[in-house]
Amino acid sequence: MTKTAVLIPCYNEEAAIAKVVADFSKSLPDAKIYVYDNNSKDRTIEVARAAGAIVRSEPLQGKGNVLRRMFSDIEADIYVLVDGDATYDASSAPKMVELLRRESLDMVNGARVTDIQKAYRPGHRFGNWLLTSMVSWIFGNRFSDMLSGYRVFSRRYVKSFPALSGGFEIETELTVHALELHMPTAEVATPYKDRPEGSMSKLSTFKDGFRILWTIIVLMKEERPMQFFSLLALGFAAIATMLIVPIVVTYMETGYVPRLPTAVMSMGLMIVAFLSMTCGLILDTVTRGRREMKRMRYLNIPAPQSLSDQ
Repeated sequence: MTKTAVLIPCYNEEAAIAKVVADFSKSLPDAKIYVYDNNSKDRTIEVARAAGAIVRSEPLQGKGNVLRRMFSDIEADIYVLVDGDATYDASSAPKMVELLRRESLDMVNGARVTDIQKAYRPGHRFGNWLLTSMVSWIFGNRFSDMLSGYRVFSRRYVKSFPALSGGFEIETELTVHALELHMPTAEVATPYKDRPEGSMSKLSTFKDGFRILWTIIVLMKEERPMQFFSLLALGFAAIATMLIVPIVVTYMETGYVPRLPTAVMSMGLMIVAFLSMTCGLILDTVTRGRREMKRMRYLNIPAPQSLSDQ
């Protein structure tokens, strides 16, 4: 029998967690519901336990730290990850799980669909579009909602995921992991609702947005070093060229080299550009080796069994 686990990271979700546990218990009656509390100051633990969830705690603050602990501790065949704020549609879970099993996928992403402005504020919507577009351009265009907190994973995805991020940028890492290893994935549109009365969002539009942007840059450096350092090299070379052209023109006309410090700086920038390109070439070889190792680790774990094989 396939073991399914519902993973719910929580921080101060006393007002919503009982409904989340009840809704997912109803939609996935055979699944075990795990709530991992992240230093809540309210009654989240008591309410979740009373609702029937298995409650555990993670003292390191941040959603990424909670996911790392969940993925390490919990043993299952299928993992359903959902936020504890009652904004995601539990009735979509069986369809997502069935799709993952039928197609033998490693991740099904729940893309949020809503017309409720309060649920999905324009600033968050624009930020999600911008960051998702960046990841699509760098790593591949397979998801329309990279920052969704509603996903279904196979065991081999979960047990091969390094989970290096500490906060809300973990969603970016989840997406890039699947894209880098070319995992079989899918995306399903799911209704998105506003929070219940008394539940407050923990996401800071600008602070967490910049942290996610920085994570994308770091992941590009780690996973696409040739492109990353080529862009740096191009920038340094462009600045060096702009600085040296007037000096060369003056030299051709007069035979003199004016602004010697500028000429030296231009030469230095061009050297840095070549060094950046060299770093990209070397690190690209290293990254390929790392990717092969991650791929082999991923392939050591059995694939999810397709329903057609049973």
